[in-house]
Amino acid sequence: MVSGTTTVLPQPRTIPVRPGLPAAPRGAAPPAVAYGRDRELETLGELLGDAHAGRGGALAIVAGPGMGKSALLEIAAGRAGRAFRTLRARGIRQESAVPYAGLHRLLRPVANVIPRLPRNQAAALALVADGGGTATPPFTLYAAVCSLLSEAAADRPVLCWIDDAHRLDRVSLEALAFTARRIGDAPVAMLFAARTGHQASAVDDCLADIPRLPLGPLDEADGVRMLESLTRGDLDDELATEVVELASGNPLALAEFAAAFTPDQLAGTAAPPRALPARSTLRSHYRRRYLRLTSGARRLVLLAAADDRLDQNTLARAASEDGIDMRELEWARASGLIRIEGDRVEMASPLVRSSLYADASPAERRAVHDLLARVLDRGWHAPRRSWHRAAMAEGADDALAGELTGAAEVLQGVGRHAEATRSWQRSAELTADPEARADRYIAAAREAWKAGRMRRARAMLRQVRPCTADPGRLGRADLLQGEIELFDGLPVMALWILQEAAEQLAEVDPPLALNALLQASAAADTTGDHHCHRVIVERAIRLAERSSPAESPLVELALEYFTGMAAAAHHRHQEAAGRLGRVLELADAMDDGDVKTWAAAAAIVLGDDRRARELAARAVAGSRGREGAVMEPRALTLLAHCEVLLGRYPAAESTAREGLRLARAAGQRNQAIEQRAVLALLAAFRGDRDTALGHLDGLAEEGGRRELVRATSLGSWAMACLDLADDRPADAVARLRHPTGAGYPILRLLAIPHFVEAAVRIGRPEIARRALAAFERWAARSQSPGRRALVERCRALLADDDETAAAHYEEALRLHEDGESAFELARTALLYGHRLRRGRRPRDARAHLRNAAHIFQRAGAEAWAARARAELRAAGETLEDTERTEAGPLDELTAQQLQIARLVAGGATNREIAAQLVISPRTVDGHLRNIFARLGIRSRIELAHLLR
Repeated sequence: MVSGTTTVLPQPRTIPVRPGLPAAPRGAAPPAVAYGRDRELETLGELLGDAHAGRGGALAIVAGPGMGKSALLEIAAGRAGRAFRTLRARGIRQESAVPYAGLHRLLRPVANVIPRLPRNQAAALALVADGGGTATPPFTLYAAVCSLLSEAAADRPVLCWIDDAHRLDRVSLEALAFTARRIGDAPVAMLFAARTGHQASAVDDCLADIPRLPLGPLDEADGVRMLESLTRGDLDDELATEVVELASGNPLALAEFAAAFTPDQLAGTAAPPRALPARSTLRSHYRRRYLRLTSGARRLVLLAAADDRLDQNTLARAASEDGIDMRELEWARASGLIRIEGDRVEMASPLVRSSLYADASPAERRAVHDLLARVLDRGWHAPRRSWHRAAMAEGADDALAGELTGAAEVLQGVGRHAEATRSWQRSAELTADPEARADRYIAAAREAWKAGRMRRARAMLRQVRPCTADPGRLGRADLLQGEIELFDGLPVMALWILQEAAEQLAEVDPPLALNALLQASAAADTTGDHHCHRVIVERAIRLAERSSPAESPLVELALEYFTGMAAAAHHRHQEAAGRLGRVLELADAMDDGDVKTWAAAAAIVLGDDRRARELAARAVAGSRGREGAVMEPRALTLLAHCEVLLGRYPAAESTAREGLRLARAAGQRNQAIEQRAVLALLAAFRGDRDTALGHLDGLAEEGGRRELVRATSLGSWAMACLDLADDRPADAVARLRHPTGAGYPILRLLAIPHFVEAAVRIGRPEIARRALAAFERWAARSQSPGRRALVERCRALLADDDETAAAHYEEALRLHEDGESAFELARTALLYGHRLRRGRRPRDARAHLRNAAHIFQRAGAEAWAARARAELRAAGETLEDTERTEAGPLDELTAQQLQIARLVAGGATNREIAAQLVISPRTVDGHLRNIFARLGIRSRIELAHLLR
């Protein structure tokens, strides 16, 4: 028998489906445990495919408890189906010391094959199958197991899997590992599932040179998808996110949480679970491991569970105070319940921490908190010391509440918002006076908002109303609630909550009431509710007029801003210019990032795109390091829009990627959706269908559910641009004539140049002229050469004769040179070159087409570059491009595809690439399929070789 002792797990590769090999049905929903395990399932599929083709192999699936090892074995068995003979065994703790117990369970189904083996091997296995012992030399027994599996596979392949291999008796495990190393020339697939960590040293030795498939924790997206599958979609978004974080990506923990959710938790009206259910299998596992420790080691573990910032020095002092030998720390570490990272002593995961803390008795918790409060006696320990003292309190204690308030202020001052939230919340719980309690709950909510914990913030705000009827406090609570809804919930709800906040604050704090109305106007703008926007503007003007500018500079700015916007809406352009110009003057004298945001919006209305971009950049700078940077994602969204207006598409893409990353980190899903829409539009401008569709995946549904009209309008525009790039102008006209966001006029204006181009290409110049008239009026009030260049391009497209068209194209190119968009210059040059060629002026066309092709190529706009090259060939010239000639097969890839190919060649997984490029794993997968097709390859290994 040929030995196959591969020691390195090969990279997963795409393999052809072999006749007779069962495959998962296309389009079928995966089992919940399969979420996030695409790579692992692909590897299992390769193992089965190879075995079906006569090439045996083995794989050891290794992970901690609850990570889905057993489920993957069951999936493999299901995929093998009737095409394989499946042999199964599971290690049992009670039989781990009984020799041959595992082989006895595994081999009994194929006992009828034993007589076909050589006499000495048959004799050895007969005793095992009958449940007796054997004095046979180990080699004879091991060789007999190997021969038996080969004989069993004579008529059809064999899948042999062993679950909980770490609990298998040593003799059985060694015999099966011996077989796994020598099964390469037989149609046998062997799978071992074993636990990592403190229990796995023996199995590590036995399976040392068998390829391994480690199972890591699920990422947030896959964890949420799994929870949604288990709860049939009846799940509050914030609950899902918090539970996935608490579960530490453990699939079994997610399943146990899902089974224990209450209706109120699913609806988002009750607090999320803080630990696994009391009867949880996983929680019981951690408890058993904890109880096997000595009393001193248990106390050390519980100290770590009670303080998530514990260091070894503090732990040593606590141990000395409690009479514990610090050598017990090694027992605690060896249990796998805690880990030591440098000077830090941490629980293995938030899941372990919450489980053991929940299982501790009240007396045990008080004891460790008291011990920690005594040893945390340095000045810088004050916030933690206050927290541990407060954890022991059982009723209202104003002194402790005041101490915690001071600690919370220190924590929020240094940007530790999650810890500040906890301290403010506990301070509120210990406060006797209801008005002071309301203030502290509001403070807790604001810190939770800064920390990106929206659900916690909402929970804190729900505690305010029972404590107070004071309009000022209720107004501040509603203002914060409205901001949260605007950024992460339903903007239509924010619209009414913020107006209610303004009503309550109007008499007690007019500047804050005006701020609420500014935020309400943003909510109306986001939802495309222009009637409500007008009502808010009128209300804000009345409030600002009866307020004194001496109260706050915001009063005058708000009056000028709202009055100017109202004048612009009613086409009183001279008045609007004066009022909004004053807004820009006032904003220059103020450092507030929000003020810069409103001023940038005013500059856009004035048509001063460069000033708008400058103000948006200052808004981003002003929001950094302030308020936990919760306003930075919105400022980045505005900056990305300003870059798009200027035609600075690479800068817009970089800004939108950063905004998307920060919005996701801050839990601001509405901002993330809008940034995805901007990224989709930019990809669509380039004609990059895969990337654009990846960003648009689910955007229309989620944006529609949240009534994010601006984002869905951007998505509709992006799809029209893809249609135009793919030479489907009729589809582009249909999308732009009746867009998803029909009620968002500014985007309809911006999309008019694309609409004109598409309408001309389908022979409908009359509808193009009507649309262009509106764009001309808007551009005439603009200071932007880029907008005027687009007007000239549209006029050229509509020109009846070549001479008139040429004059407009030449003027458009001149204006583009004064603008900042090389990409739009190239689009104009391509259209001009096409018209010149069709007008039988190929020599004049070539320079424009050549320039367009080079610009498109540098921008990664392969669809447009291909069109420019085709036009250039039709004009009698072939593009000589040294870089393209030298690139060889990689010449076929777009810029993003080449970037993904290089990351794949470097060993990055799809999820790692998606995180780095801020796109979805599904988009990466789509790009990879196209890369393989264009390069004529089938696997990551071939791609890596090609790029070497």
